[in-house]
Amino acid sequence: GGFEGVFEIGPVFRADPSFTSRHMTEFTSIDMEMSWVDSEEDVMSNQERMLQYAYEKVKATHGEEIKEVFGLELEVPQVPFPRLTMVEAHEILDEIGYEMPPEKKNDLDPGAERAIGDYIKQKTGSDFVYITEWPFEVRPFYHMKKGENLTRSFDLIAGGLEVTTGAQREHRYDVLLDQAVEKGLSPDFIQFYLDFFRYGCPPHGGYGMGLSRLLMVMLKLPNIRETVFLFRGPNRLQP
Repeated sequence: GGFEGVFEIGPVFRADPSFTSRHMTEFTSIDMEMSWVDSEEDVMSNQERMLQYAYEKVKATHGEEIKEVFGLELEVPQVPFPRLTMVEAHEILDEIGYEMPPEKKNDLDPGAERAIGDYIKQKTGSDFVYITEWPFEVRPFYHMKKGENLTRSFDLIAGGLEVTTGAQREHRYDVLLDQAVEKGLSPDFIQFYLDFFRYGCPPHGGYGMGLSRLLMVMLKLPNIRETVFLFRGPNRLQP
């Protein structure tokens, strides 16, 4: 037996040395995993409907206070959110003249995320866009492949900021093992993880979303430090 769906809101502690306006070493994450998915589309559909509901409730409960304190009229997003494949995203970047750093040719840097966000906002009016079909090269071994080099994974960009990474997970033991080896991982090192799949696991997927990044987007805050009472970074542990 086991749970067919898991939803969690909890703390994350990450030894990330990044000094940026969007990184913290301690933050709150919203995580969801669901079984019996047909593809990553089921996961995206679940998340976008959850976000629409959350925005509706926040606006109904705190809309007037948000307007008074932040000068914002909270907009409830419409679903479905726009979707772009990674190839389409790079075609848009080429079209608008944004040059990606060579080391990011299979990825998106923060400037590219902002450019894509602005483009989608102008074209569709949406603050949200899913970027799908990421190369396996830049994804973890447990993301299900789509063909030889792509994955059934996605990022959600909101207000030009990446707030979510998600995917359909690989549930087949032999495939998972091969992908781990392809990534240079020792099966012995991750055997505790692989054993969960040894006797069969349903098709499943999920995502992780940073709550503070979502608040940055919702309240149009320039720095993630403004979303928490006590910021934690690479050189700040106290108070």
